[in-house]
Amino acid sequence: MDFSAYFLYCVAVIVMIATPGPVMLLVASAGLQGGYKKALQTIFGTNLASLVLIAISVLILKGFVNIANHWFDVIKILGCLYIAYLGIQIIREAVLKPSTNDEVSSSIQGGFKQGFLVGISNPKDIIFFASFFPQFTHVRDDLDHSLILLTLTWIVLDFVTLSVVYLGFNVLAKSKIYTKILALCGAILVLVAIYGIYSVVS
Repeated sequence: MDFSAYFLYCVAVIVMIATPGPVMLLVASAGLQGGYKKALQTIFGTNLASLVLIAISVLILKGFVNIANHWFDVIKILGCLYIAYLGIQIIREAVLKPSTNDEVSSSIQGGFKQGFLVGISNPKDIIFFASFFPQFTHVRDDLDHSLILLTLTWIVLDFVTLSVVYLGFNVLAKSKIYTKILALCGAILVLVAIYGIYSVVS
C-alpha cells in the first residue's frame, strides 16, 4: 500500500470539505437553523451525493461510461445556479426581522434532500471526483481494493469534518453576530456560484 499517497488523499479530502463551499455552508446554515439533527440529515444527503459521484467516476475509470466535457459544463452551470439560489435565500432569511424569524424558510432549512441536491450539483465535488479522485487509485495494488478504501475513507472524513464544522458554527450561533454569520454563508455561496459559472464560460 502506498501510505504517502493515501495520506495526501486524506489531507486533500479534509481541506476540500472544510474550505468554504456549498456543502460546508449548507451544513453550517442548516445546523444554525435546526440544530445537529438537521445538520446530520444534511450531511447524510451530501454523503449520498458523493457516493453517486464516486460511482460515476468509477464507471468512467473502468470504461463503462464516457461523458463528453460539455455535459460536465452544463451540469456545473446548473449546479451553480441552484447554489446561487440557496445563497440568496439564506441572505434573505438572515435579514428578516426577528419577529418573523421563527419559521425557517423551507428553501434553506437543509435536510437529506437538499443536502443531496447541493452535493450532486456542487462544482467542486464534480471536479474532484472527475479529475482528482482517479489520481489516487494506485494506493493499493488492486484497483477495486483502492476504490473501496478511497470511498470508505471519503465517507468517514466527510462525516467527521462536516460534523466538526457544524460544532464550530454552533458555538458562533450563540453569539450576537448570528445573523451576520448566516448572511456571510449566503454571500459566500453566491460568490462560489458566480466563480463557478465564470470558470466554465471563460
